[in-house]
Amino acid sequence: MTISPFQIQIPQADLDDLHSRLDQARWPEQLPGDGWSRGVPVGYLKDLAHHWRHGFDWREQERLLNEFPQYTTEIDGLRVHFLHVRSQNPNALPLILTHGWPNSIVEFTKTIGLLSEHFHIVAPSVPGYGFSDAPKETGFSTAHVGRMWAELMHRLGYERYGAQGGDLGAYVSQEVAKAAPDAVVGVHIDGGLGFPDDDEADLTEDERQVFAQMAQWSKYAVDHHGLLRVAPQTFSYAWADSPTGLLGWLMQKFQEFTPTAALPDLVIDRDDMLTNASIYWFTNTAASSSWFMYNNTRFAWPTGQQAAPTGVYHGAPGIRRLAERTNHVVRWGEGNPGGHFVAMEQPKAHAEDIIEFFAEL
Repeated sequence: MTISPFQIQIPQADLDDLHSRLDQARWPEQLPGDGWSRGVPVGYLKDLAHHWRHGFDWREQERLLNEFPQYTTEIDGLRVHFLHVRSQNPNALPLILTHGWPNSIVEFTKTIGLLSEHFHIVAPSVPGYGFSDAPKETGFSTAHVGRMWAELMHRLGYERYGAQGGDLGAYVSQEVAKAAPDAVVGVHIDGGLGFPDDDEADLTEDERQVFAQMAQWSKYAVDHHGLLRVAPQTFSYAWADSPTGLLGWLMQKFQEFTPTAALPDLVIDRDDMLTNASIYWFTNTAASSSWFMYNNTRFAWPTGQQAAPTGVYHGAPGIRRLAERTNHVVRWGEGNPGGHFVAMEQPKAHAEDIIEFFAEL
C-alpha cells in the first residue's frame, strides 16, 4: 500500500550513450518512391534525429515533466508510476487518464493544466510503458489494467471518479468502469466505438461506404497489431539497440495517426514527440509496451460497457447506433478538431470536451 514520491532522473551516462549512438548512426539509401510511400523518408528522419541530438534538450524536458507531482506504488506485483495533480478545488472530481500506444504520459502534458482546474488528475504509465514495470507473464490484459487502476484510485482515497483515454486508453478506461461500477461516474474516450468487427448484414449502404473507405486507408498503413502479435521480440533488437531504428518506428505510427496534416510535427510539437521517444529509449520499453498486441489473437475494437455513461470525442467515422448496442452514449462528438492523439494536437478543445461531458453527468 506504500506510495512513494518519484522524480525522473536519467543518468548522464545514458544521455551520453544516446548522443554517441545518434552520432554514429548508419543510414540507408532512400528507396525509389514518392513521399512516405516506402515508409519514413530518410531525409525526414535524418533531420529529426539531428534535432534529437543537437537541438532537443532532454534535461529541460525532464525538468518540465518533474514539475508534475509523481509517485510509484506496487499493485499486483508491479511497480506503477503515475502523475497525481490535485486541483485547487478540494471538491473537484478525480479523473484518471490513460495514455495510448506508442505514447506515454507525455500525451497529457498539454492538457493536465487545463483539466486540473476542474479535476484531481491521476495519469499512470501503463504497465510495460515508461517508468512502470512490465508484465511478467503472458495473458496480461486491459481488464487487468482496469482492475489495477481501480485499486490505485481506491488507494488514493478516491471513491467516486471519472475515466478518460484514447487508443489503448479507450480500452482501459472502459475496463476501469467494469472493475469499479459503483465508483466510476462516466467514461470519456477519444474514439473507437461504433465499428463492426465483422461484415454486418444490417449496415446501410452509406455505412458500408464509410467502412469501405476505412478499409482502403488501412491498406497503406503498417499493421502493427499483426507485426507485434507475431514477432515483437524480433523487432525489439533494433528498438533496443538503435535510437534511429526506434525513432523510425515511432514516426511511422505518428504519421499514420495524424491524418489531419502532411507531417506529424505540423500538428504535434516536435519536442513532445522526441520526449516520448526519449522515454521509450531510456526505459527500453518499446518491446514491453507491445503486450496489448501479442496477448491478443486478432484486432478488435473496444467492446463497450454499460456500467457508466460514455462520452466520445470523435464519434465519426464510427456509427452511433452501433456504439449504443453496448454503451450508454450520452455525448457523441461530430466534427471535433484533431486526430488520433487529440490531446497533443488540440489540447484546449480536448480538455473542453472532457469538462463539458463530466459537467453534464
